Amino acid sequence: MENLSSSLDPAEWIAIQHAADVGAARRSGQALADRLGMSETRIGQLALIITEAATNILKHAGEGSMLVSVANYGGRRCVEVLAFDQGPGIANLQQAMTDGVSSAGTAGTGLGAIRRLADQFDVYAPMGKGTLLFARLWRDAAPASLPLRYGGVCQPIAGETESGDAWAVLPRQDGITMLAVDGLGHGPEAAKAAAAAVATLKATPAQPPGLLVEACHAALRPTRGAALAIATLNPATQQLAFAGIGNIMASIYVDGARRQLMSHNGIVGHNVRKVQELQFPCPAGSLVVLASDGISTQWDLAQYPGLLAREPAMIAAVLLRDHGRRRDDASVLVLAMPGSP
Repeated sequence: MENLSSSLDPAEWIAIQHAADVGAARRSGQALADRLGMSETRIGQLALIITEAATNILKHAGEGSMLVSVANYGGRRCVEVLAFDQGPGIANLQQAMTDGVSSAGTAGTGLGAIRRLADQFDVYAPMGKGTLLFARLWRDAAPASLPLRYGGVCQPIAGETESGDAWAVLPRQDGITMLAVDGLGHGPEAAKAAAAAVATLKATPAQPPGLLVEACHAALRPTRGAALAIATLNPATQQLAFAGIGNIMASIYVDGARRQLMSHNGIVGHNVRKVQELQFPCPAGSLVVLASDGISTQWDLAQYPGLLAREPAMIAAVLLRDHGRRRDDASVLVLAMPGSP
């Protein structure tokens, strides 16, 4: 189903620590854009965006990370760039966006150039909290608007190329379904379990969360099993249906308060004693956050003034950067209800 968006779409993580990493990031982005069928002009624009973003990390923070990925929104595809570091932030963002202004003695065209080249662009860089840059280039004409904004990040543990975590989002007639899964352990066998859960959502898109969890339980029996959470949001009624097994953290964040959604103990595919579907209010302006146990639960978005107004992928990246445990696969999926800041 071409409307399915997931962390299994093509993506590349690049550690930005040396000058050579800038070229590696650029080549990764060009390869993804080529696979997506972008024009040579668009591929060239993406190469410049990645080059400027990676160069800024080295100049201002010394090191950081970059995620270049293919994303899908209702059948429209794009390439997204997330570049983040834990440097000093930007004292005057408006000034930093002006060509010719630089705190590092350079030409000062980086952020301004990225803003001109990207279809969508944003920066979050409060002083003392690092810098996070987001850029999006659509393969074809950009949609006028996105009815529901969502985004996620998924990073394997160091030393692995495949993640045992995965997330997926599937629009449906009455709203949208979100899935987060954490295959037991890490590496290829954990990734197989996660991929089986995503494939189950793709095969049975109209089912409610409780029945989807049961379908995943059957599909994951040949695998090592997983923790799993599924939520279906109906924007018209502002209701969220949720069912979860295992230690996927699920919450609704609204007006500075976080409501945890209850999951039952068990391992999907092996030991599920009870599947319970619950209903929760999800008012305008709220965020739905699903995260694996590779993310600490001790986060509070109130510590990041202005972050709620950013793209959901940026919120997910901040949680990964600042609250990732580093000793496991880690993933975060964020969806913003209409009416968000």
